[in-house]
Amino acid sequence: MYAALTAHTPMHKPPTPNRLEAFSDGVIAVIITIMVLDLKVPHADGIAGFLTVVPTIAVYLLSFALTGLYWLNHHVLIDRLKNVDALILWANLFFLFTLSLIPFFTNYLVEKRIRPFPVALYAGSLFLDGITYTLLAQAIARHLCLRADDPEEAALLAEQLAETRKGLLCLGTYLIAIAVAVYQPVIALILIACINLIWVVPGFLVRPAPLPPHAHPSHENRTTASHVN
Repeated sequence: MYAALTAHTPMHKPPTPNRLEAFSDGVIAVIITIMVLDLKVPHADGIAGFLTVVPTIAVYLLSFALTGLYWLNHHVLIDRLKNVDALILWANLFFLFTLSLIPFFTNYLVEKRIRPFPVALYAGSLFLDGITYTLLAQAIARHLCLRADDPEEAALLAEQLAETRKGLLCLGTYLIAIAVAVYQPVIALILIACINLIWVVPGFLVRPAPLPPHAHPSHENRTTASHVN
């Protein structure tokens, strides 16, 4: 099976990102649906009854926002690719696996209430999501780097590397949230919510850095491109 993914002969063209993106969209849609099914109508009537489920709705909104933002930024990642390799496919599956655990940890937090251990566990699960997303981003950066002689691919690589730095900042924030949850679980959830704001705009805090020398388009390619234009 692995050989089938890596053999790019004339009879076996490199896989396109279309199926990968369609499959990922389906999995993420199921994840969001499962979270919705965990919302229960309170037994008590009136405002008093509704207030009992406000924390549940708040945690659900937080998890929904995180999942939705991963979906948006995942689309930006995959949109940079013309084809995919085996490493990207496996990294994407690993990311979807950890993302699929969000409903469980969300429900665990709701059931156990906003206390130190449940919040720290919830933050830890989101940190794991961030790790696997970063691994996927690195797999895509490697793929682009192998094709950086193309000026368009080189520009996409620079943007990809800049977004990786933003991802590392978010991972550090998740670690801080895990530590803070031991003493102030509410503040830890606020820190997690702030990470959402960082990812609302995919290009926010992203300033492409100069590419490494080996990743710059060659002089010959630039000359050829200028003649074509």
